[in-house]
Amino acid sequence: MGDDPTKTLSKPGKSLRILVVEDHGDTLQVLSRLLRHFGHEVSVADCTQSALEIVQSKQFDVVLCDVGLPDGSGYDVISQAKRKQPVKGVALTGFDKDEDIRRGKEAGFDFHLTKPVDFHELRTVLGQIAP
Repeated sequence: MGDDPTKTLSKPGKSLRILVVEDHGDTLQVLSRLLRHFGHEVSVADCTQSALEIVQSKQFDVVLCDVGLPDGSGYDVISQAKRKQPVKGVALTGFDKDEDIRRGKEAGFDFHLTKPVDFHELRTVLGQIAP
């Protein structure tokens, strides 16, 4: 009677600290804007080097990372991030073959999203991370 179920669906369970790593400028901007709109604290990086520097200096709940980066790969980013802190990894990739998903899991990704990113699917994944 007291709780309106539609309110709990509109916002995530808690605000997450998310590092978004994406070398495509428009995609990075859209993702970070949408994630902030839903109440998350967002940091951004457009390459492996930048992402690794940020991971050294800040704590995150989630690393949302493109697999193909100009100066390395998302596999490098997530494996090093997980050595530094307990973080959930969400891979963003144009590849959805079993081999790609297996390789992502081996590197440390907990979830695998195929581009173009379905934002409802992304919100579902984030809801599993922060119930």
